[in-house]
Amino acid sequence: MKTSDKGLALIKSFEGFRARPYLCPAGVPTIGYGATYYPDGKKVTMRDKPVLEADATAMLRSMLVQYENGVERYVQVPITQGQFDALVSFAYNLGLAALKGSTLLRLVNERNFVGAAAQFSRWNKASGKVLPGLTRRREAERKLFVGQ
Repeated sequence: MKTSDKGLALIKSFEGFRARPYLCPAGVPTIGYGATYYPDGKKVTMRDKPVLEADATAMLRSMLVQYENGVERYVQVPITQGQFDALVSFAYNLGLAALKGSTLLRLVNERNFVGAAAQFSRWNKASGKVLPGLTRRREAERKLFVGQ
């Protein structure tokens, strides 16, 4: 599966576009739509040149491939496009290791989609603090996951 336009729009809306490098809430240099590294694997630095929005979208699509592949590798049961998109967004934001070790994934693989949907809200903290932006993102992912 590939991330749909709806899934891509969700990711872009929460990541937001920034042409110039900036420090994310975790203090990591970031650019474009939440990219902490470029498709060639080079880490973003605060000295990097600005990117155009179209280039940032292409970079995002390129980087999503590894998250799409990870979701396909870890999910062992059939899922809907919305569920796939929600899991890719989750993994892009938190990393594939977080998805792999999560109760969310375990419940998906048990076909307990109601229980899995309830897990999204548990992932709304950074450095132990609840972040309103993460709370909103997890709710949007949950809605996409359940088909709303």
